[in-house]
Amino acid sequence: MKRLISRTAMGLAVTALAVGGLATTAQAAPAAAANNGDPTLTDVYIWATDVNLRQQPTTNSPRLAVRSQWWGDALCQTQGQTVHDPAVGTNNWWTAVMEFSGSDIAWVNNLYIRGGEKIAGVPDC
Repeated sequence: MKRLISRTAMGLAVTALAVGGLATTAQAAPAAAANNGDPTLTDVYIWATDVNLRQQPTTNSPRLAVRSQWWGDALCQTQGQTVHDPAVGTNNWWTAVMEFSGSDIAWVNNLYIRGGEKIAGVPDC
């Protein structure tokens, strides 16, 4: 039952992403710790500073927030615009994250998430 609820919640979140259901708040409240979010989602850590969280998986998309060394709940990941950072590398995988269960969803390039090119434990969108 828990898995069905989790899949339903993820499906609704992905649907909201597809129809542009993101609120465009400038800055949301920071997550207190890695395990304070939805326990059915994968916790991810943005290790870098001043990382843009976007409305869609592209740098041309509006910025919803900026985070530094921050934990979030990952909904899913997909390939989007390729990002090249001379100090870090190149990646075209983006992860949809929430600060806590039920909060707005934003996209961050996987270059800035601990775990590599594609984040283990985070399903594809």
